[in-house]
Amino acid sequence: MPHLLLIQCPDERGLIYKITGMLYARGLNILRNSEFVEREGSLFFMRTEFELAHAHDAAPLLAELRAALPATADVRLTDNRKKNIVLLVTKEHHCLSELLVRHAFNELNTNILAVISNHEVLGGLTRQFGLPFHYLPHEGRSQAAHEAELLAQLASYAPDLVVLAKYMRILSPAFVAPYANQLINIHHSFLPAFVGASPYAHAYARGVKKIGATAHFVNEEPDQGPIIAQSVIPIDHTRSARELAQAGRDVEKLVLARALQLVLDEQVFVHRNKTVIFA
Repeated sequence: MPHLLLIQCPDERGLIYKITGMLYARGLNILRNSEFVEREGSLFFMRTEFELAHAHDAAPLLAELRAALPATADVRLTDNRKKNIVLLVTKEHHCLSELLVRHAFNELNTNILAVISNHEVLGGLTRQFGLPFHYLPHEGRSQAAHEAELLAQLASYAPDLVVLAKYMRILSPAFVAPYANQLINIHHSFLPAFVGASPYAHAYARGVKKIGATAHFVNEEPDQGPIIAQSVIPIDHTRSARELAQAGRDVEKLVLARALQLVLDEQVFVHRNKTVIFA
């Protein structure tokens, strides 16, 4: 059965030899291996896909690796089963539609458990795919009260990841904290340019020649989390602000789907406010 070995630790001589040697000594076949050293911080990252015949062999291997690697090493071993996710949305359908269709055709390594929204607009679309839809209105409520209800609803599903598929509300640090590196957002511009609201209007006013989208993990600072995926498309002066927004939506849904796939397939390492991605 294919397994993934994920290692993040201080760099030192012979790490690749040491790790692969342990796998070889146990008669395990490596299918794919990627590694990277961040020179400034002297940090080592490694993602190894290999065949593990018996699940009960995982624990002894993991213990041996942890004993041989630096004490601060982050070592994970996973069979990369489907992860459970919940989607948060507001009114725009394009990102939600993209993920629902991919999920329906088993193109994502995930189980979408539910969709939660502060508006009812996308309930019908969600139910067409046989998924629960939870409407949690925010009008007339404090942010703290609304987020408490939202956190309670999320807790009932215990998701591995929460995806903000155009959830157009700024989340408080108190909300974000329990989901460190588990909240994925799609931002409708090429960060760090045009942060905040109405980015396409700002882009149009500036006469930009490219527009894009950025998918990133959410942290305490709006639109400042570690970047997972980005893409841009060329545009010119003939495009209206409305046309820019439509083109931007096309980029957004593809970038979000790409970022989610990278995270689901354990290809993303997070260190501080940066990502290391093995594509």
